[in-house]
Amino acid sequence: MEKSLKTLSINNGLVLGLILSVITVLMYALNLDLFTKWWVGIILFFLSLGIATYSAIKFKQHQGFLTFKQGFSSYFITVAVGSFIATIIGIVIFTFVDPDAATYLNEQILIMSKEAMEGFGAPQETIQEALMKAEKVNNFALVEQLKAFVWRLLFYSIFGLIVALIVKKNDPASE
Repeated sequence: MEKSLKTLSINNGLVLGLILSVITVLMYALNLDLFTKWWVGIILFFLSLGIATYSAIKFKQHQGFLTFKQGFSSYFITVAVGSFIATIIGIVIFTFVDPDAATYLNEQILIMSKEAMEGFGAPQETIQEALMKAEKVNNFALVEQLKAFVWRLLFYSIFGLIVALIVKKNDPASE
């Protein structure tokens, strides 16, 4: 992999990580309930997708062409670096700085889960069983946040494959 691809992608990943970290800290400081809002996740997803796509496009502009592998690599490195930084910030906040915030958010997630299952008409015993299982999981524990990071990378990879297909451009010298 070219040094400039790695450098550009890592730099864009650092920018993404900084933005996601600032948003995380602001959400923590201003309103913890924002962590439970679905629309916040959608905004963060599109922000990450946009910056990672920008990274691939920028490398294509720099080089004049972009292979599928280079497009995916640029996208993936950007997302991986940015998400890793944001995950570390989340771990620091919810594991070391304020574990009570994690407890509060876990309780809110349980309430939302119960309301959603009731809204779908799930039987009461199914709801109780699901809530008992969910109570045992601390979504903000170190291991759970690392698992979420891995799942996030897998999810973003699907979009990375699509982005790489869209932005790739063959080397004119090889045609």
